[in-house]
Amino acid sequence: MNVDLFDFELPERLIAQTPLAERTASRLMTLDKRTGAIGHKQFSDLIDYLRPGDLLVMNDTKVLPARLYGWKPDTGAKAELLLLKDLGGDRWETLARPGKRLKPGSVIRFGESEDRPLLEATVEAETEGGGRIVAFRYEGIFLEVLERLGTMPLPPYIKERLDDKDRYQTVYAKHPGSAAAPTAGLHFTASYLDRIRAKGVRTAPVTLHVGLGTFRPVSVETVDEHVMHEEYYEVPAETAKLVRETKANGGRVVAVGTTSARTLETTGARILAGEGEGEGGIRGWTSIFIYPGYEFRVVDALITNFHLPKSTLLMMIGALAGTERVLAAYKEAVEREYRFFSFGDAMFIS
Repeated sequence: MNVDLFDFELPERLIAQTPLAERTASRLMTLDKRTGAIGHKQFSDLIDYLRPGDLLVMNDTKVLPARLYGWKPDTGAKAELLLLKDLGGDRWETLARPGKRLKPGSVIRFGESEDRPLLEATVEAETEGGGRIVAFRYEGIFLEVLERLGTMPLPPYIKERLDDKDRYQTVYAKHPGSAAAPTAGLHFTASYLDRIRAKGVRTAPVTLHVGLGTFRPVSVETVDEHVMHEEYYEVPAETAKLVRETKANGGRVVAVGTTSARTLETTGARILAGEGEGEGGIRGWTSIFIYPGYEFRVVDALITNFHLPKSTLLMMIGALAGTERVLAAYKEAVEREYRFFSFGDAMFIS
């Protein structure tokens, strides 16, 4: 399957640069995965499409202020790190700029004082994808140092400054570890989730820390050549139980975002077999790549934003609703000037 099948013309002006003032004020396109029928609503209308007995599964990862700006003490040159994966022992996989000048042994310092920097990183190794493994030195608690020095790692397509960093977090973000937000969840408010629950829709968390793949384009010609990134996930025992009960009772499992969907499909066979309901749930690393031809085990419906051309995220929703139906919906979204990507509008596929 050629990657070009997932290409479409996207005017740059449609890539949303800032979030709306109200989270639920985004537009909502509905797509029937069986017929291809399209509807145009507001996100606040989503509740009308959810049914008592449905289960809404949300990724409660929290975005780290993972972009660090520093300098090289030997030359004074500026350097930048984007934290991607915690390797343990104060070692991280990162994206580094300028990469060519940050060889193993290079030191980068962060903070106001050159005499006693708040944070120091030493490059230990280069990764296959061009990243860097670094070891940090600091005093105190790393997350507190990061909160003081780091900035939100907005995607490169967003050029505007984000004044309120909480707008790049979901209202239910809980477990720090992501290099990017699970953006489908940005549309929810706490009060709107309360209204949804009052209708008889249950909610459940999973955790998947979004990593390198968010920033890695599909650069091969055919889909099956692409190597998917690996991300850490956790499915709590109660969530596994609720998913299995929902499926058994004829309800729908509605994934909020592609990260929730990847987590559910990674663990689906084990959940449906009754695993994971004991202490500890299910946890591990996933590199699942979902594209047309894949048959979903758990996810019945999906809430998602509008994705970029030739992205793995677009391929995933093509697997759920059919590539032709999805591309027809995207064509209509462009014509009607929906807002795309992280701060953009939403789609409900059911």
